[in-house]
Amino acid sequence: MTIDAQASLFGDGGMTPPQRASKVDPEIVRGRLNRLLSTLRAADTMPLSDHDARMWRTVVPNMSQWLPDSEAQSIRAVFASEMARLAGPTRRP
Repeated sequence: MTIDAQASLFGDGGMTPPQRASKVDPEIVRGRLNRLLSTLRAADTMPLSDHDARMWRTVVPNMSQWLPDSEAQSIRAVFASEMARLAGPTRRP
């Protein structure tokens, strides 16, 4: 079997994967981020698993980019503050 014969199994290469709509509704983003912030504000101890906390540390800055700059900065600042509060004091050996 030659490479050309094997390549034909995948078509002529002109196929493109379906495209996702890239339009994001800022109201949905705002609601999701505000629910997360409300959960963090109401908590006395970290309400997120380690995995979820790591995930949100990546997701919040990315999601907030869909909002106006001043609102995005505020959300990122509140998120960072709440995460630091819930993490508690850093222990030193």
